[in-house]
Amino acid sequence: MEYKDHEGYTHDWVTLLPAVQLPNNTSQHSTTGKTSALLDKGLNPLLPVNHLKKNLLTIHPTAKAFHEMWKRACDTASKCIAEAKEYNKRWDKSHMEPDLREGHQVSVSTLSFNNLKGPQDMIDWFLGPFTIKKNAVEVKLTDKFSRKHPVFPVSLVEPYFQTEEDKFSSRKTNPTPPESVEIDNSPEPVKKAIKAGKIRLNCKDQRQYSVRFKNQTAGKYKWLAEDAPPDGNLILRRFRASRRT
Repeated sequence: MEYKDHEGYTHDWVTLLPAVQLPNNTSQHSTTGKTSALLDKGLNPLLPVNHLKKNLLTIHPTAKAFHEMWKRACDTASKCIAEAKEYNKRWDKSHMEPDLREGHQVSVSTLSFNNLKGPQDMIDWFLGPFTIKKNAVEVKLTDKFSRKHPVFPVSLVEPYFQTEEDKFSSRKTNPTPPESVEIDNSPEPVKKAIKAGKIRLNCKDQRQYSVRFKNQTAGKYKWLAEDAPPDGNLILRRFRASRRT
């Protein structure tokens, strides 16, 4: 936690922490509208300038030395940040993503493995080599999906084929009229009832029966109300009698 200034003197960053802590605790937060010290302690600490006399022409030598050290630290930090930005720009221009294809040998990060034994500090960061079998797909997510990670395995994607409506979205098509279908209102003859049940309809329990129709396959059945079949009384009596036996 040490740094050297332009004169070659070594300083410790820890000595500057009180100067950072004080403005941080006395700054008003944009969300709460209050300072951290007021929320934590219930009061704001007095600043050193509040204890100085108004007619004082000079400051204490210790305060002056601390101010000069703080100024040099700020200049050094600004210089380091500027150098880091320039380095990142050079790195972005010269860096190229590796061209990984099927069949290439790669090492895999151990962050994805949770079955490795031994101390965490002794586990290697990467395991391998492994052979690439399928590549992942990176898509451009839009709208509400933009915050999700855009890389997906190839097993989770499929080709998208554009429909005619998508190709010509501005084209207006006349809706085709529905075909007229003759409705047969004559009730189908019921052969027998198979099972009974209850449903809640209009805040009342209504009994229904699963019935099988005549001249139909055995797998075709339908739930009907108790009074729906025309000869329902006879069919239901037979159904209840078969259950008693």
